[in-house]
Amino acid sequence: MKYKNKTFLVTGGTGSFGKKLVQILLEKYNPKKIIIFSRDELKQHEMKIQDFFKKNIKKLRFFIGDIRDYERLDDAMFKVDYVIHAAALKQIDTSEYNPLEFVKTNVLGSSNVIKAAIKNNVEKLIGLSTDKAVSPANLYGATKLCADKLFISSNNYYGMERKTKISIVRYGNVMGSRGSVIPFFKNYNKSEDIPITDTRMTRFNLTISEGVEFVLSNLDKMLGSEIFIPKIKSYKILDLLESIRPDAKYKIVGIRNGEKLHEEMISKDDARNTIEFDKFYIIYPSNIFSDKKYTSFIKKFSGKKTKKNFSYSSDNNEFLSINQIRKYLKSDN
Repeated sequence: MKYKNKTFLVTGGTGSFGKKLVQILLEKYNPKKIIIFSRDELKQHEMKIQDFFKKNIKKLRFFIGDIRDYERLDDAMFKVDYVIHAAALKQIDTSEYNPLEFVKTNVLGSSNVIKAAIKNNVEKLIGLSTDKAVSPANLYGATKLCADKLFISSNNYYGMERKTKISIVRYGNVMGSRGSVIPFFKNYNKSEDIPITDTRMTRFNLTISEGVEFVLSNLDKMLGSEIFIPKIKSYKILDLLESIRPDAKYKIVGIRNGEKLHEEMISKDDARNTIEFDKFYIIYPSNIFSDKKYTSFIKKFSGKKTKKNFSYSSDNNEFLSINQIRKYLKSDN
């Protein structure tokens, strides 16, 4: 098993993604140890007493800490092999009213993660990005774009010959995660019309399990400096509502501040440095294309340059049917 006897650290390890990542690592990959690094002692306590994690408690370590605190990260990463950086402030509305707090966590905190990983000779570091980082329309997206740039540029800044390799995985809406519209639709008062921001809205679709497996598969193959993006389908917001509440009535309330009609994961500008593979895309820095390690990888996995004026957004994509959405809703939790 490729991750057997390896030590992982997961920032934001008590979030939706972090908990699923820890679960899948324990079920499938038999790691030596997993360090859950997060700020919230209550969430850590609740995770510890859940049956699955309680059974595997000998392989888990719970570190209270904030990624704003470099010294705590430095301590936590001692003898760690792989770091998955999932910690972030994410609420769009909140970011608009608390911009400096988002900068401190998403930008400066990410810089701390990079520095601590390099100092401790971590083998590989992957950061989780978002569609919001592409042509950002809100402060949250802007901070995630900055974090992406820090992760990718660190490979050059600290030198390509040093041990730590650093890359990004970017994907869009995660089905059923905290902040997802799905729990909102399910739990909304059935006697009232459900608020819809815009009937034209579309989103990419990915389950938490699919997101975790995509991260782990790219952790295995990454060379450093890549932004990995999965090929996934989209759904229309009214189709999603129909699949959850087929008899529900809705009212249009308008797009919120900083919200987009459609998710975008590769812009036309990024497409110039994007290589398409069978099940994913990779955005590379322009200097990579003269490096034999990367050109060999592209050839090995039958990569090809994307077409002129290519972009990858949820509205110019293949859509899930209502029945397919319902199957997805049943398949992941």
